[in-house]
Amino acid sequence: MEEVRPYGTSGSKREEIKEMFDNIAPTYDLLNHLLSLHVDKIWRRRTIREVMKFKPKSILDVATGTGDLAFAALKMRPEKIVGVDLSPGMIEVALKKNVNYKGTSQIEFKTGDAEDLDFQDETFDLVMAAFGVRNFEDPAKNLTEMCRVTRPGGHIAVLEFMLPRRFPVKQLYLTYFRRILPLIGKSVSKDFSAYQYLPESVSAFPQRNDFLQVLNQSGYSMGYYRSLAGGIAGLYIAEKAQSNLL
Repeated sequence: MEEVRPYGTSGSKREEIKEMFDNIAPTYDLLNHLLSLHVDKIWRRRTIREVMKFKPKSILDVATGTGDLAFAALKMRPEKIVGVDLSPGMIEVALKKNVNYKGTSQIEFKTGDAEDLDFQDETFDLVMAAFGVRNFEDPAKNLTEMCRVTRPGGHIAVLEFMLPRRFPVKQLYLTYFRRILPLIGKSVSKDFSAYQYLPESVSAFPQRNDFLQVLNQSGYSMGYYRSLAGGIAGLYIAEKAQSNLL
């Protein structure tokens, strides 16, 4: 899997990702909604509708960012939702949003590293991540760690960008994604590299059946995906196998 970084410094990708999200945290929500024309909200709701059938009581949202997917998960009425993110800046925004949010006692936000999650084995019924897995330094390693904290019979849900395949959606999307989006991102966030990194990271990330294979190698099985918005995004669902009973 090709490694793409936002800044290309001598540090690790993990350090660069933390720096990038700390830099763009104040404008992250604004740009997410602006650049996607608010379709990102629809994708998160679609994710929750897809996993609602599993009736999870405990949920972990990895790379939670400012918490939008965690807040959307309240619709499932779980007992507990924990959102973790590498960036303290993003968690700070999530905590501010949570102050006046209904059901706030059900959600906990804290900084955390997906490479080394601070939870016991088999803790959560559902582990999910929206637009975060492609930012991991070692996605396979991080997904294995996410599988560790998933209960047998529990599930993972990953929402990620994809590259559309069909004409003319592919051509129009790539023009917007690679030329226009970075300029808008720079004008609002003042960080051109962050929004130039976005299309580069999507292009380098395994998609569709290739990503299902990564999930399989990480300990999940029975995976499938839903193509969203003509292939602009993909929703991946997989299950952790039940423990064998002797």
